[in-house]
Amino acid sequence: MDNKLCIIINGKGAVGKDTLCEAAAQLYKTQNVSSITPIKEIAAQYGWQGEKDLKARRFLAGLKRVFIEYNDLPNNYLMLQYKKFLQSDNEVLFVHIREKEEIEKFKRSADNKPVTLLITRNGIDENEVYGNDADDCVSDFPYDYTFDNSKLILESKAMFISLMKNIITDKSLSITGTKTND
Repeated sequence: MDNKLCIIINGKGAVGKDTLCEAAAQLYKTQNVSSITPIKEIAAQYGWQGEKDLKARRFLAGLKRVFIEYNDLPNNYLMLQYKKFLQSDNEVLFVHIREKEEIEKFKRSADNKPVTLLITRNGIDENEVYGNDADDCVSDFPYDYTFDNSKLILESKAMFISLMKNIITDKSLSITGTKTND
């Protein structure tokens, strides 16, 4: 399990989270999962057609909240994916979670101490209101790492790979007990 890295990744819409995960997949064997996946599957069965407008975002966030309260479907789904990851030959698991309470819950549930990563980008209005806590409170969490994805795509990808290497080094140091927090 020491050769496995789990990263909880978050950021406002359109900051490039998926593009950066794809860049990491060019160097590492990765798996990419999201806590909203089972909710989208249910919503699609009843009329949601993949739109990402404000109304749909509020709908999905509300439906997710209902399932969190009812049977914790999002976290149960993530833990199933996490267990599959641990049994696979993948090296990096990116877990997309928006809500700070759900980030904390997953961190407590996962046994290899996931790190948290916030992706930001200039030009994305940090004050834009979507009308749901999942989107509006992305910055309300003390992330382990923050990555500014404002450069041109090739430069951002290279910088992200460098950050990935640093995270892996930091994670390795903390596992061996030689990392110090200054």
